[in-house]
Amino acid sequence: MRRSSFAITVSAIALFAAGHALAQEATPLRLGQSVSGSLTADDTKVDNEEVGQFVYDTYSIRLREGQRVEATMRAEAFDAYLEAFEADATEAFAMDDDGLGEGTNARMRFVAPTNGTYLIRARTLGGLEGGDYALQISERAAPPRAPRPTALRLGEDVDGRIADTDPVNDDDGLYDAYSFRAREGQRYAISLNSDDFDAVVRVGSARGAFEEIASNDDSGSGGLNSYLMFTAPTSGDFIVRAAPLDGTTNGAYSLKVDEAGPAAPRTPLAFGETVEGTLGSHKNDFGVTAETYTFRATTGQRIIATMSSDDFDTYLELFAEQAQDLGGRYSVDTDDDGAGEGTNSRLTYTFYEDGDYSLEARAFGDDGEGAFTLTLEEAPPLPEPAQLEMGATLQGEIVEGDPIDDENRAYDAYRFTGVGGNRVQAIMRSGDFDTYLQIGSPDGDFYEQASDDDGLGEGTDSRLNYILPADGDYIIRALPLSSNSTGLYSLELIDRGPQPLPGSILVGATARGTLTEDDALTDDGSYYDAYKVTLKAGEKLRLTMVSNAFDAFLDIGKEDESGVFTSVVSDDDSLSDTHAKIEWSVEEDGDYVIRARSYAQGQEGAYALTIAPRE
Repeated sequence: MRRSSFAITVSAIALFAAGHALAQEATPLRLGQSVSGSLTADDTKVDNEEVGQFVYDTYSIRLREGQRVEATMRAEAFDAYLEAFEADATEAFAMDDDGLGEGTNARMRFVAPTNGTYLIRARTLGGLEGGDYALQISERAAPPRAPRPTALRLGEDVDGRIADTDPVNDDDGLYDAYSFRAREGQRYAISLNSDDFDAVVRVGSARGAFEEIASNDDSGSGGLNSYLMFTAPTSGDFIVRAAPLDGTTNGAYSLKVDEAGPAAPRTPLAFGETVEGTLGSHKNDFGVTAETYTFRATTGQRIIATMSSDDFDTYLELFAEQAQDLGGRYSVDTDDDGAGEGTNSRLTYTFYEDGDYSLEARAFGDDGEGAFTLTLEEAPPLPEPAQLEMGATLQGEIVEGDPIDDENRAYDAYRFTGVGGNRVQAIMRSGDFDTYLQIGSPDGDFYEQASDDDGLGEGTDSRLNYILPADGDYIIRALPLSSNSTGLYSLELIDRGPQPLPGSILVGATARGTLTEDDALTDDGSYYDAYKVTLKAGEKLRLTMVSNAFDAFLDIGKEDESGVFTSVVSDDDSLSDTHAKIEWSVEEDGDYVIRARSYAQGQEGAYALTIAPRE
């Protein structure tokens, strides 16, 4: 790292944790009140992992337990978003993005769980570019008395519509109710389709208060429609509830309940056995054509299941068969084309616990049918990783017969010992295949903690940078990016020592530096130079970072006593496509760290960082 140093006094902080964010002084509201507000970059802001930064205003309101509340937020300049918090909570219990059904305006509904003060946060969905908005909060009328469920005939499509006048369930969610007569042991296929909302279908008893027996929110083939296969536990009447998943969205839907054929037989499958089957006569609980095979596995056991067909694109899904009181059957792994070129499947898996499991053999699309073969094999134990010393460079070869990972790629494994906090760099080169590097823990089944594909910037060679979280042993896997690749490679392991200490910069000055592989690393493996600053609340600053060598990224935050960095404000391309700019109003006195970094890992080159006061 080369950089100019300046003395400095700096910096700053916008609140970023939800708990701190809600400490913003709240404006009191009352039910029935409407207010106008404006969100700007000077408002309280939050760094969120999912949507990045956003700004917000906070309002408070006193409510009684059971009061039904509706808050609407309209804004032309930005995508409106609403959240509701109990007084001292750090997590919202209600939220809404586009519920008003008017583009990007928000409508949030909730029922007050207790007597007390609640906080309403009016915010941008993401970003600091806000604008004017209108907020209204009102009390909703008591829900209408639930009407008698509408009787439906098996096999007939019913068209309906969710509206605000519909009854609500115990969670204040809108629904329509239908009844049908069932025979004990008979399977029924229930489909709920809507272009207006994410549909969820529920089935329950018709005796007394509604008690849910089964529900589904997914058609099994993607999209927002629901498909539920229901087996009647007794003969009699049952209730079907058609509803939007969020409980509030209005819109049209179609509902159908029909008798279904028998469940697919569950055929036992032994290790080393190959079976021939035909897809087309049985459907799974999502209405998808499938055949099911069962087996028992033990902790640490590795399997390879291979499915092939000349008639359709094969698909394998592995399920754990838990008891119903433990959550029931659930998916643990899937594979489409893992057997290599073509459309055949190969699923490799290592089991974490003893138990009963099943393989579901089906087509990748909904309409695939025809003959197939399925083989279940027990994979041999993994070989012990070879020892790799820091500073060493070795020559290796990926060959047939090497161990296979869960993505059906052959690999070589190496063990090394490192010091917590140190930066390690692994470089893999090959003229025979596109290289891929992984680092993980040696304990238990391998779990990838960091990886790299083309980080060396020289075509298809890899350079993986990683900060070791603790003293101890680690595993490096050297492998091709795609399955069925073999060939020679070289692997080098370098210890680059601990993270460099921050430098400094003066407000009003420009620092010129160069990012290199000797610099500090972010958690995602990007290089950065750090500058420590001390700022006063109320200071207004403009920071820019310009580079013609890489995509510049600015990140400002705080470091605790252990060196853990918490971002306060950041920017990628506000100055131009590859140059960064932050206009920032400091909210708290304190010491801050400015990270001048690259947007992506492995990028190097010269840059200029300027920090200046602004009006």
